[in-house]
Amino acid sequence: MQRRFGNLDDVWPAGLARRLGAMLYDSFLVAAIWLLVAGLHLWVGRHLLGISAEQVGASPLWGLSLQLLLLVSAFAFFAFFWGRGGMTLGMQAWRLRVQTPDGDSITLAQAAVRFLVACLSIAALGLGYVWILFDAERRSWSDIASGTRVVALPKPSR
Repeated sequence: MQRRFGNLDDVWPAGLARRLGAMLYDSFLVAAIWLLVAGLHLWVGRHLLGISAEQVGASPLWGLSLQLLLLVSAFAFFAFFWGRGGMTLGMQAWRLRVQTPDGDSITLAQAAVRFLVACLSIAALGLGYVWILFDAERRSWSDIASGTRVVALPKPSR
């Protein structure tokens, strides 16, 4: 169920520097999740499937399953936070929120498109994010493809 965000008149399109800051914070969180997932993957292989230490990683299927789990866990992290409140923990620190142009939280389908295009943007040496500098509305490739916006939030009043 989509959530409607308030204070829409007080937000503005987020710039590249703030987005990169949030991405750096979130990369540490994703790395921690990946360590946990890789450890669980190894534990399942060794203890539940009975694979010997010499055979761990020998099969292409072993590496492929780990890569798939890492991709799915990263997507689950972003989709959960984007859909729930519009911001990951890194985005909260940098006062950023992802939303639809109308000010609603994004759907699971939009999160999937954002995630996949963000992966492509990074694979293209960050060109999808450098695009923010040239777009009049400060949109990245993932914003354009998913029909979403990343906005900067004002400092909370005391």
